[in-house]
Amino acid sequence: MSRISLIIPVLNEAEALRALLPYLREQAQTSDALCEIVVADGGSTDQSVAIAEAHGARVVRSEAGRARQMNAGARQALGEILYFLHADTFPPPGYDRLIVQATAREPVAGCFRLAFDRPGTVLRFFAWFTRLNWPICRGGDQSLFLPAAWFEALGGFNEAFRIYEDNELTGRLYRRYGFVVLPQTVTTSTRRYREVGTLRLQYYFAVIHLKKWLGSSPEALYRYYRKKIARGAPQRDS
Repeated sequence: MSRISLIIPVLNEAEALRALLPYLREQAQTSDALCEIVVADGGSTDQSVAIAEAHGARVVRSEAGRARQMNAGARQALGEILYFLHADTFPPPGYDRLIVQATAREPVAGCFRLAFDRPGTVLRFFAWFTRLNWPICRGGDQSLFLPAAWFEALGGFNEAFRIYEDNELTGRLYRRYGFVVLPQTVTTSTRRYREVGTLRLQYYFAVIHLKKWLGSSPEALYRYYRKKIARGAPQRDS
């Protein structure tokens, strides 16, 4: 049986980790499949590291930036399967069993469908599209699992991307290996939608996708993100 290293990038995510880490232990169903939880910390000034260690997670420290943090976690991971998860996203019950089953016959990369903790009509509409196996329908909140060997062969996350790093790696996975979307759902927080506004945030995300398609640089994408989305938001991993 392949072992899973679950990697969570954090920056000042103490509140989220208090809820997520016990849940991950409780909902793991396959004996010995989840070999470790790695919390990749980008310099938190709250209790994130202490909470992670108290719940038995292994803490890996790196410079801030999700791509850097996830690469740092992956470099020290022990499992044959890497599973990347945001701190405010809860995978489905038995997520470890579902990943092991999906990868049992042959290596595969994939994610789950998406649901929101406080959806509303608009977010339900957008979440519906995550069942489609198209690159444009992917996002980091859906989580991502893939063989560690594939991650290494692809060179990991592109650290030039301070946002959009999940989509950029997923795009390379589609082109080189293929991709699956499992029918179960992860549930992610709507906190950023509440801060920015649902329609406004979806518009900003659409503009980022368009800018990337039109050839904008990673730095240009980040400047737009900082100006439109992150301005005035609490400091945490973006």
